[in-house]
Amino acid sequence: MSKQATLRYLRISARKVRAVAAAVRGVAVGKAMDYLNFSQRGSAKPLAKLLKSAIVNASQEKGVDIDKLYVKELQVNVGPTMKRWMPRAKGSATQILKRTSHVTMVLGEK
Repeated sequence: MSKQATLRYLRISARKVRAVAAAVRGVAVGKAMDYLNFSQRGSAKPLAKLLKSAIVNASQEKGVDIDKLYVKELQVNVGPTMKRWMPRAKGSATQILKRTSHVTMVLGEK
């Protein structure tokens, strides 16, 4: 039994999301939720929302004990990058890259 939830086009760089994802990967659902709720990182809030969604997806299946669930797999992939321009001195401009990420969370039962 494994249930998953996906979060696409998260407007945070994949590098920043991976730092939080590494701490949550392989951890029981209760401990993962506690970590995400008390973390100061900006990507913790969307990951907590994704974890809640994955728990609800898993609870829809009969015979699933929510207390035995853990984060089996947590992938953070790079999404599309929006390219913007910022004016600079002497009529020049620099490119601003607004990065996005796709997150996939799979819950398993121990």
